[in-house]
Amino acid sequence: MAVATVPTLASFSEGRWQEVRERVELPSAIDDRIVALAANGGVDFRAMVRYAKNTGGPVLRSLTFHQRAALLRELATYINERKETLYAISYDTGATKRDHFFDIDGGVGTLFSFSSKARRELPDERFALDGAIEPLSKNGTFAGRHLMLPLQGVAVHINAYNFPCWGMLEKLAPAILAGMPAIVKPATATSFVAHAVFAMILESGILPEGAVQLVIGNTGDLLDHLGGQDVVSFTGSLETSLKLRNHVAMAERAVRFIAERDSLNAAVLGPDATPGTPEFDLFVKEVVKEMTSKAGQKCTAIRRAFVPRASFEAAAAAIKERLAKVVVGDPRLESVTMGALASRGQRDSVRAETVCLLKDGEILFGDPAHVDAAGVGEGHGSFLSPILLACAHPRSAPNVHSVEAFGPVSTLMPYDGVDEAIELVNRGEGSLVASIYTYDAKVADELVQGI
Repeated sequence: MAVATVPTLASFSEGRWQEVRERVELPSAIDDRIVALAANGGVDFRAMVRYAKNTGGPVLRSLTFHQRAALLRELATYINERKETLYAISYDTGATKRDHFFDIDGGVGTLFSFSSKARRELPDERFALDGAIEPLSKNGTFAGRHLMLPLQGVAVHINAYNFPCWGMLEKLAPAILAGMPAIVKPATATSFVAHAVFAMILESGILPEGAVQLVIGNTGDLLDHLGGQDVVSFTGSLETSLKLRNHVAMAERAVRFIAERDSLNAAVLGPDATPGTPEFDLFVKEVVKEMTSKAGQKCTAIRRAFVPRASFEAAAAAIKERLAKVVVGDPRLESVTMGALASRGQRDSVRAETVCLLKDGEILFGDPAHVDAAGVGEGHGSFLSPILLACAHPRSAPNVHSVEAFGPVSTLMPYDGVDEAIELVNRGEGSLVASIYTYDAKVADELVQGI
């Protein structure tokens, strides 16, 4: 009887797959079987950075914006024609067919989008003009004009586990377009999807040699070899982003650092959007959709849902009614509408964060400790029930405005007046997105100006 082999995921640097020294088992989020072995170690990061700068950078900078855009379009077409292969692999991250649209189709769409925008909005040159000529002397002998040119370094992309395809391509597209080679570091838990996407990029032969390299496992001393022409772009937790920001490369050597991290996104139902209005129905629909898409593992997911106190009970009942129709289980089944979290470790984190949130409220729907997952054996996988919490007194609740449970968890809260809604949203100290559901222009104006 043939035995299925488990692929080993190696790093790719200096134009070749690197030697594998250590292996970490990566289990399926569905049934815990080992789907891949992630390599760790064996990479000379100094040589990797040097290869990007000396091999990939010069070739990319020799191309115009339109030529780089053409590469992105060609690459998008190549991956798009093979996306079914990525769907099959992505199921083991817990993603449903609907989730594939966000991650895989979304990643491909990002390549197409940047390619189109570049051809429309940028010149067919290796530089772009930034603003008009500024005269700096009365007789015109001294004037200034800014040019935008590629940095002569490398873009290091440290990506999150929740979008292994889109997360990679949404950073790679602008880097290639800007003429910068990239070093991609996917999160280990779902690196088997990112590795498959990267392998497709290499197989296509579309990008120049050295334009992109891949790190599987830890980053070792990678950041130690970066300088003022380099960029680090990170997506993940606040804790990790602070460690990276305080690294000597960023603190002393002027490495540019970009972070997308924990975000307590809010949704606000306007006082005019009473039960029975289209705005009320849309609010309910979106809260449930954001709780269950990617099992709530989206940086744009609604974590705090604010409603007028008079509509609280109706909103709670309507959200619970929709959540009751959600089918959790094996994402390969047609009947399933919400899959698993990406790993057991992530599920445990969400459970712990939910316990913290419960200090400020109570559960309206769901059970953090148990869920009947369709098509899955008891105790297998990293499944979690959608959990709707209620916080009756949000003004005196510190945890709900500071703790993000990065999963299918949202907290419903009442407010009294638009001014209080603004105050409560702002207690999250900024978020990636906020949504407003109202048909009243004055309410919309106050919320937009105040949040």
